[in-house]
Amino acid sequence: MKGFFVGRKNTSLESVEQESASLSLLAKGSGLEFMKHTINKDTAFYIYPGSSPETLEFFYVLEGEIKCENLDLILESGDYFSVKNIADLIFFEAIKTTRLLWVVNEPTFGLISENVYKLIEIVKSVGEKDLYTKEHSDRVQSLSIKIGKKLNLSADDIDNLIVASILHDVGKINVPEEILNKPGSLSDEEYDLMKKHPADGAEMVKDTYYADISTIIHQHHERVNGSGYPDGLKGDQITIGAKIIGVSDSYDAMTDDRSYRKAYTPEYAMDEIKRLSGVLYEPEVVHALEQVLLEDGVLE
Repeated sequence: MKGFFVGRKNTSLESVEQESASLSLLAKGSGLEFMKHTINKDTAFYIYPGSSPETLEFFYVLEGEIKCENLDLILESGDYFSVKNIADLIFFEAIKTTRLLWVVNEPTFGLISENVYKLIEIVKSVGEKDLYTKEHSDRVQSLSIKIGKKLNLSADDIDNLIVASILHDVGKINVPEEILNKPGSLSDEEYDLMKKHPADGAEMVKDTYYADISTIIHQHHERVNGSGYPDGLKGDQITIGAKIIGVSDSYDAMTDDRSYRKAYTPEYAMDEIKRLSGVLYEPEVVHALEQVLLEDGVLE
């Protein structure tokens, strides 16, 4: 029948599968897009100010449970909210795997489908070689977002940080699997190969929609005293995004089990990072990390 369309359960016009979420386009027309957004448990996500004050977004919780960090508010199945002309980012976390009906009057799905998909495929490829990288990147992303909020970064900086933090180790796709998973210390030659991954990762994303994050990825192992790699940058030569990921990366590495040692306690890791504040790490970022861990109840 002309003008009448029926979609069957679990079908869509097009869908994008991400590591921690999926997005399905259900219908579009007259300037509107209707999407189903599935967000995995414990995933942090955000809504940012639209490019136009006329942009309206409507979200209906089909199932699951999410927390609005800004208002300390829990939303569950049957709840809904809308966003129009907001001034600041709104942050959420999926307490349970959640499915949202998302309606927006601005083209959105096409941007995600055409640009983010390339990056997602790269992350998946890295995960096939080194499962630790995927889990580590998720945790680094969550921590980096919270630090960025604590430092009152701009919407653009937060946007870049969110993507850069999940992709910071994407260049490891070029590191041999036996080096990635070696249980002992790396030889000088092996370490030289490992140190190439920030530059390789930056190269991979520079021609995508997220080209702006290539610098952050390139610098995430630089340290404020110039002892990092690959370029030995110092202080203000390093972007704030790279400094944040550098601290989050180090904290998560210390508090996670490795093949050659057990995880350190959060207290030990925080003390060690504080000891190196101003040496390896940016002091304001270190302070923000400590505040985040205290607020989250990780530290007392």
